[in-house]
Amino acid sequence: MSDILQNPSPRAAWLRKLYFTRAAFSFAWVALAFTVAKQSPALATVLLIVYPAWDAFANLWDARMSGGAQANPTQMLNLWMSTLVALAVAASLVAGWQVVLLIFGVWAIVSGLLQLATALRRRKAERGQWVMMLSGAQSALAGGLFISRQGTDAPIPQTLAGYAAVGAVYFLISGVVILVRERRR
Repeated sequence: MSDILQNPSPRAAWLRKLYFTRAAFSFAWVALAFTVAKQSPALATVLLIVYPAWDAFANLWDARMSGGAQANPTQMLNLWMSTLVALAVAASLVAGWQVVLLIFGVWAIVSGLLQLATALRRRKAERGQWVMMLSGAQSALAGGLFISRQGTDAPIPQTLAGYAAVGAVYFLISGVVILVRERRR
């Protein structure tokens, strides 16, 4: 079942809402990671599980509103990948932060490539997808950086918060691009 939006104007409005919502969530997550989570390992742990879980939910929400599961295989794959990552992060926290960094690195690569594929698929019907293409490519590169930083003294929650902040900016820019294009019509 899906809440398919056929008309381009409601689809654009939907994507704008999704992108602004994702930006707001990520900015709030980053603020918590750089403030409260620095003093609270328990909150840092919760944040590291919530981030991929939120991504899973956002991909499900997007797929439902954009034609359903069959029309959005990359988002559905991203949904399952993000769900597995949230579970893997929860399970791996007993093994230490470095394992979490490896999991996030692999996830950033795969989800970035899936986001890039989704944006490429959408680019003809939905203008302004160039920002999401850049975001997907940047995510994949960041994942490689996370993997390469394993074993360093980098603070894991704050390192990942930097990644989330960049993603939030991409979602914000995408929402603004759609808003500007809607106003020009």
